[in-house]
Amino acid sequence: MASPQFHQLQVAAVRPLTTDSVAISFALPNELVAQFQFKPGQYLTLRATVNGQDVRRSYSICSHHKHRLEVGIKRVDHGLFSTYAQGLSIGSTVQVMVPQGNFTATVGRNNKYLLLAVGSGITPCLSIIKSVLADEPDSHITLAYGNRTASTIMFRADINDLKDKHTERFNVMHILSAERQEAACFNGRLNGEKIQLLQQLGLLDVHSCDAIYLCGPQTMIEEARAVLAGLGVSGGCVRSELFTSTGAPQASKPVQTQQTDKLPQGGSDVTIVLDGAERAVQVDSSKETVLTAARRAGFDLPFSCAGGMCATCRCKVIEGETSMDLNFSLADWEIEAGYTLACQTRPGSDKVTLDFDAI
Repeated sequence: MASPQFHQLQVAAVRPLTTDSVAISFALPNELVAQFQFKPGQYLTLRATVNGQDVRRSYSICSHHKHRLEVGIKRVDHGLFSTYAQGLSIGSTVQVMVPQGNFTATVGRNNKYLLLAVGSGITPCLSIIKSVLADEPDSHITLAYGNRTASTIMFRADINDLKDKHTERFNVMHILSAERQEAACFNGRLNGEKIQLLQQLGLLDVHSCDAIYLCGPQTMIEEARAVLAGLGVSGGCVRSELFTSTGAPQASKPVQTQQTDKLPQGGSDVTIVLDGAERAVQVDSSKETVLTAARRAGFDLPFSCAGGMCATCRCKVIEGETSMDLNFSLADWEIEAGYTLACQTRPGSDKVTLDFDAI
């Protein structure tokens, strides 16, 4: 299978969401419509040269039509791409990779869904909500959405429209940390303690859910998973995606398959299989990851966040041993099947082969 490619797409529409976020729609020419088919919850990787740097960021698809895909982008302090994106206008062109991601819903069945989102983590959730409400007439959705104030709620009008249209099937709770609401239970941060409180008050019923989706900061996801596990919720029905625009994850315990002192000294011979072709690069595990070494050698591997979160650089270990520094995106079954993240991978043997086509 060929690796995902970038395509030059034109901005078709820009609509402000809050004072620091916008929704950007990309026009899809007829010849690319099939390649940009996606599952609710997947993301697009955008690429641009900003201040002389090759910058890539992943943004979830929040809405779509046959010839358009829309993403929501929130500006973050010192964020190169998010700041650049605020200046895009109709007619601007951006390099866009075809949709990717495993934070998805299989639409077509009748289920009870719970979605817990914070800030810009609403974007993949919104895509899932829209698709479920449109294609599962008997399904019910509860959304608990955390923000600082009402004015910082991304896609507030979209959420309200969906609520008005599907009153009996779509329940929304806004949790605000810096603005007081009449119901005290909706004040504060959306964290483990808040989830437990909402469950105790009967505003959430985690035990009746067929699927639970978590999208937001690492701390929220970790606390939510711990609370849900403590309440007896099966981990199999919980899906999560770490959502940040900074390109750097928060500190986390490394995911290692072997001890660092056992890594080969002096470098490993790494063969990279990409689009049917083989490329060779020397990787010194004590100093660099496979992605870092490959970029140094001039290889254009697929990647976006470079922080172990988006899985754009997902590949399969065909030969040799490797370890990952961090992993926020691969499921246990993927690791067991031999998949790894090139941005976090360090060779653990003299020879390693990584296949980017085995997706």
